[in-house]
Amino acid sequence: MTSDDPAAELLPPPFERARDALRAVLDGPSPRPELDLEDMPAPQRLAPYAAALSGSVYRDDDTEVASGRLIVLYDPAGRDGWEGSFRIVAYIRADLEPEFAADELIGSVAWSWLLEALEPAGYTAVSGTITRAVSESFGDKSDEPSATELELRASWSPTDSGSGIDMAGHVAAWCEVMSTTAGLPPAGVTALPDGSGGTGR
Repeated sequence: MTSDDPAAELLPPPFERARDALRAVLDGPSPRPELDLEDMPAPQRLAPYAAALSGSVYRDDDTEVASGRLIVLYDPAGRDGWEGSFRIVAYIRADLEPEFAADELIGSVAWSWLLEALEPAGYTAVSGTITRAVSESFGDKSDEPSATELELRASWSPTDSGSGIDMAGHVAAWCEVMSTTAGLPPAGVTALPDGSGGTGR
């Protein structure tokens, strides 16, 4: 996790606490066995301070069915539209099964998953887009089936509940949405085997 300030001891305390919360998630047990989280370089032009995580969701056969990035931005002076000094940017890509890819409401449903997951952590000023991308194969690859992906891009401002910002809760929300879009059942629930991956909720 990086910041524009090379001297770690000079990091603003709010950002240092946020960075430490992300590190605690990485150092702790994975939210679920199918999910792999890693530290990644954060973009340095979006805010004076930034930290980032990447994540992937795998099926039992080690096939990646979803991936994502979570970026925490901090500007002590704030920015227009942030409603605070922090802004969180999230990206999620997941494979979709054909029956879900054809559902015109899948975008609205996926957006509702994000809002529901963020509710416990507290958020405001959320915005984003959801895109379905269809890949069709031709020529020598014409026998390969069409594939559809869902891409969710969103940003929001975390709110302070009075005891500080629950940065770990925002990471957990991102992980939950990434897992749900990958078709995994809620944590602690075992899905019936159907031999498929992708969004199945």
